Amino acid sequence: MSAAATTLKQQMQRISAKWPGDPFRPNVQLKTFLESLAEHPNLTPTAVRAARALKDDEFKTKYALSQKILQPASFPQYYTRLIEAYDKSAKGIGRPWWKIFFNIW
Repeated sequence: MSAAATTLKQQMQRISAKWPGDPFRPNVQLKTFLESLAEHPNLTPTAVRAARALKDDEFKTKYALSQKILQPASFPQYYTRLIEAYDKSAKGIGRPWWKIFFNIW
């Protein structure tokens, strides 16, 4: 294995070590995929750069969303509630049955 391939492998392993786990799909983790990708014999610098860009949220800053998209006029709290529900669900906190039944947030 060449020095460049070893460096790429180490970089990919560092990226995968810092990748957060997905609480909703414990059997399918992107971290596991990145670890196995680090072992691939044809690992390229492009793949390592792409993984690093995803980890560092480069696309979130490069392609920022406007307030008009984040808060649509028809339902301004939609994404705020969606993120709140996702976070609560990850912690195991569910909505009471009566809030679901009456569609109350």
